[in-house]
This record gives sequence, C-alpha cells and structure tokens, in this order.
Amino acid sequence: MSSNIRNLCLLGHGGDGKTSLAESILFLTKAIDRLGRVADGNTVCDFDPEETRRQISISAALVPVEKFNGHKLNIIDTPGYFDFAGEVAQALSVADTGVIAVTAKSGPGVGAEKAWKRLIRSKKSRFIYISKLDEENADFDRTLEALKAAFGTSVHAFTLPVVEGGKAVGVVDVPGGKAYTFEGGKPAEIPVPASLSGAAEEALAGLREAVAETSEELMEKFFADEPFTPEEMAAGIRQAVADGSLTPVYCGSAVTGVGTLTLLEGLVAYAPAPEDMAGPVKFDPAAAPLAFVFKTTSDQYGKFSFFKVMQGKAATDLQLTNLRTGGTEKLGHIYTVCGKKNTEVKEIACGDIGAVSKLSDTRTGDTLSADKTAAALPAIHFPPPCYALAFYPKVKGGEEKIASGLNRISEEDMTFVVKNNAEIKQMIVTAQGDIHLDVLCSRLKNKFGVEVETETPRVAYREKIRRKVTGIEGKHKKQSGGSGQFGVVIMNFEPSDTEDLVFEETVVGGSVPKQYFPAVEKGLRERIQRGVLAGYPVVFLKATLTDGKYHDVDSSEIAFKMAAGLAYKAGLPQASPVLLEPVGALKVFIPDDYMGDIIGDLNKRRGRVMGMNPAEDGGQTVEAEVPMAEMHSYAIDLRSMTQGRGSFEFEFIRYEDAPPNVQEKIIEERKAQLQEE
Repeated sequence: MSSNIRNLCLLGHGGDGKTSLAESILFLTKAIDRLGRVADGNTVCDFDPEETRRQISISAALVPVEKFNGHKLNIIDTPGYFDFAGEVAQALSVADTGVIAVTAKSGPGVGAEKAWKRLIRSKKSRFIYISKLDEENADFDRTLEALKAAFGTSVHAFTLPVVEGGKAVGVVDVPGGKAYTFEGGKPAEIPVPASLSGAAEEALAGLREAVAETSEELMEKFFADEPFTPEEMAAGIRQAVADGSLTPVYCGSAVTGVGTLTLLEGLVAYAPAPEDMAGPVKFDPAAAPLAFVFKTTSDQYGKFSFFKVMQGKAATDLQLTNLRTGGTEKLGHIYTVCGKKNTEVKEIACGDIGAVSKLSDTRTGDTLSADKTAAALPAIHFPPPCYALAFYPKVKGGEEKIASGLNRISEEDMTFVVKNNAEIKQMIVTAQGDIHLDVLCSRLKNKFGVEVETETPRVAYREKIRRKVTGIEGKHKKQSGGSGQFGVVIMNFEPSDTEDLVFEETVVGGSVPKQYFPAVEKGLRERIQRGVLAGYPVVFLKATLTDGKYHDVDSSEIAFKMAAGLAYKAGLPQASPVLLEPVGALKVFIPDDYMGDIIGDLNKRRGRVMGMNPAEDGGQTVEAEVPMAEMHSYAIDLRSMTQGRGSFEFEFIRYEDAPPNVQEKIIEERKAQLQEE
C-alpha cells in the first residue's frame, strides 16, 4: 500500500554525515550485517570506484528499508558537493520528504541552506538530523539555536540527546515523553533524566502549540489547557509536517547508532506518504500504470532506468508508451535496488520506487504510461553548466573515443554539455565545476580507456576596420608557359553595420567582366576568415569593387579570386584594424553580505555593473556586462567568494573593441598559437 511507503532523500553539505546515516539505518534494520565507513570505502551508498577513491558521494544512491514497523522507506542518499547538484534534483523529483543533515559541531552550513531552499521550492516536507553527536566539541543546544535562527519558527526539537560522561548515549523522544539508551544499536527505555525534563517539557509545549494551529478544534483545546490525545498529537504533527509549518529535528550518531531508530520511527509516524503530497498527478493504485524515470545508470550489463510508480503498478512484461517519443517500452525485468545490489521482483506498487533494465529509447525525465493520451509529467530542472574546459586526448586520434565516451556518460549525467567548436578547433565540455570535470576525465579513462588532457578554452575573438580606404589594388599575374593567369582589381574597404561581409561593385566600362564578380566576392569571403591583426575572422566589413583589368586569354575566375585576396591583404592594415572581444550579460545571485566583494571582483574583470535588484528569495541580483575572456574561472571564484551561496547566469550579447593593452597581449598569444598550428 502506498500509505505505508515513505520516499525520502538525505540532503546537506558534503561531509555532514548523510552516507554514514544511511549506513547506520541499513545496519540497525539488519539490511546489512556489517557497518561500513566512508573512510574505508565500503559503504553501501558510495559503491562507484570514483566515490571510493575520493571518499565523497558523486551519485544519488537508493537504499530501501523493508518492513520497518510495517512500512517501507525508500531512502535516497544524495551528494553534498555542489558540482553534483543534478543528482539532488533527480532525487527531489521523486522524494516526498527531505532529511537535512547538519553536524552537531559546525551547525547549518551552506549545503543545509541550499537544501532548505530546494525543499521549499519543490514543496516537500522537511526533517533535520543533527549528526555526529559522538564527536568532540559536539553541541546539540547551540546547533538547535542556529537552526532556528537560520530557518525560522517551524524548527522544533523532536529528540534531545542524553549525555553521560561527555558522550551521547541515548535520546529523549519529545512527542512520546520517553527516553532511550542504545547498547549495540538496541534501544532500552530509561526514565527521562532530571537534567532534561525541563527542556523536554519546553519542547513538548512548543509542539503542542504547533499542533494546535492545524485546526480550530485543537486550538480551542490548547487555549482551554486541555491535553491532546496521542492520536490528536500524531495527526496534528503529520498535517503540520506535510504543509511545511513544522520541521522536526532529530539527533544522533551514525557511528554508535544513537538516535537512528528513533529517527526512523519519526519518519514512519510523521513523514507524508506519497498520496499525502500535492503533485502533478493524483496517486491512484487502480488507475492505468504511469511511471516517471528519474535516474539512469549504465554498467557492463547495460542500462538501468530508475522510476517511481505514480499510478497503478509496474509489473513484469508490462508494455508502456514513452510519452516523449511515442514509442513502446517493455518492462522485461524489474528490480528493487539497494546500492549496487539488484533484486528482481514481479511488480512495483503505486508510490514505490524500482528499476528496469534495457529500455530501448527512454532517458531521465521521461514518463511511461499505459494510457497514450496521458500528459507527460514535468521534466527535471537541472542547474545550467557553468565551468568549461577544452578536452583533447593524450594520444593523437583519440577524439572519437572521447566523444563516444562522453555521449555514453551523458545518458547518466545530464548536467554537462559537449560542443565541438570548429572556429577555435577545440572540444569544449561545460559542467558544474572543476570536480565534476575531473570526475568526467576519470570516467573516460576507467570506463573507456582514453586519457584526457584539459586546458582553458580559447576565446573566439573577431577583427574589424575603423576607417575607409580607397583605390587598393590587387594584381595577380602569372606566366609559366601556355595560358597565364591575369587579374587586377581596385577595391574600397570600409566599416559596415552588417556583421557579414557586404560586397558591392561599381565597375563601369567593363574593365572587369561581370562573370568575374562572384570570384572576387569568393576570394574576399575566404580571406576574411583570417584577419590581418591576429588571424581572427573579420566582421562588419564592406568591400566595393570599383575598377580593374582583365585579359581576354589569361584572365580566369581563379585569377580574380587571387587578386581580391591580395587587395584585402594590402588594404586592411591601412584601415585601422582593431581586435573585437566577446562580451556577455552576467546576472549574479548573492546574499546582501557579499555585495561589496562581488562588485570589486567585477571591476577587476573589466566588468560594467548595469544595476542591482532584489532577488525573489532574498538577497540581490547584480547585473553586469563582462568580457568573456575574464569569465573562465568565475564559477570557481564566485563559489569561493560566497562560500557556495552565490550563483550566476551568463550569455554572449555582442562584440566590443578590445582595449589597446588587452589587444597587444591577445595578438602575441595568437601569433604563438598560429606558429604551433
């Protein structure tokens, strides 16, 4: 039954204990018989070789807990590093509740702030888990106050730590009014310690007030100082959690197991079931099957598509329509997944999560339905890629292997973009950050056997002229036995308002026959691909053929084409050529505190601040125009300046004259580059 399912994702900053919490849950519910550690590289969630080597989560991992108090909990452990925010987006598309992990030592950091905002935007219920109570300098009270200051009045303690000899040995269950210690992960009830009775009563009073606000009837009982029944408390908490007015705070230690089972009991009791949350479709086990594919993985055995059943049920051999492609997909083999372990099953119930192998043309974000007329579910919104490097193989000739490997990886990871830029002769890979790009390089090597070198992408500059020159002659004359080659053109060159070449002719008297006009234009079009300053394409150029000479026998199209090129080569250096650099429109989204640093940094990048406006979720939006050459490292630098709180959008808008000092530097670098080519 979907009412007995809880779909949860673990969120928070990298290193705040999400993966360790998932491991503790699996161990204490006997899903595994040995407690793994991130440092040892043997946890259920971090099974990818890259995760083991780096000791960080890179991909969202599904770990279900079966039959806990008659319920199934689908727990998705998500990466905390911002380079892998796409994995968080995938998890949130199918989770109904987010559990934000913060440490008892450092409190809510940037990762917790981002998770909180994501949960509010996606209208998911919120729990908070204060982790690492076993570590030195852990302070539950200080962390709880910091959470209330950061996230407001919805934050309420549902457990309090029982501390003996400076160590957390148990927790007080505030709604239940009981306390437990944990020996070997097994809870043993104890009296509520006298030292915590006041704090427990105060926390319970706060919960009663939150519950009272869920209905007029309970509000009347509250003001009449009448006690709530356990059923009223539980129902009121569930409603307040579902509508976001109450955020339960639990605490514990994944290493010792303190608080883990109490958290699970709270999630079963108070977290919403799939049908309790508003969504794009109404959960209906009796309706035609409808499933949403939220994640794709691939290994040596093929492709795996993870899905959530939104209506009906998914069963073996069921045929569904992909609402994006219109094609038919057969669910040949379906599985429940725990880390890297797959267990084949006959069906996946409504509201539950499973996986299917070898779908032919289904990708992340697709909707599969038995009803061809059903509406597709909203696609997952991924953060736009913001940090680019040029990829090239260590061994010549490996370009195709890189392209093929990246194409395969993109089936799993939709948060990077590959573009082969013919103009600058580079394969540009734009991703979420430097760690993301480094992981892509490692996967290309380990999975596809191609080693990659990276470098800063080149900038696509342009050239133009600033004044008109007239009467420029181009003369091509060649005699080497037999028919010769002869063509003379007289050209005017001047700036134009049109980016593409404007070619005109004002020839009179037939000094250049009309049949050679196209050859002259063709010669110019070939030449403008390489300017006279630094070899960049020339734009905003008007060329006029005014006069010339021809020979009845020796003139030809090739002769006039060559003559036009010679006129171009002679004329443009006299026309005050200048280098143009691409400029982009930048929007930076930051908290108010960082305004000064951001403005100062933009000035160093030769940026022009165009305005500042309040952002929708608080903070400021700074709008500026910045040369693209100054933006390569901006994703990394902004993250550093704002501790990860800032984000930005950037797009090309136009070309502008480069300042003389910048122009000189570019020309020198370009000369060296052309010599290497």
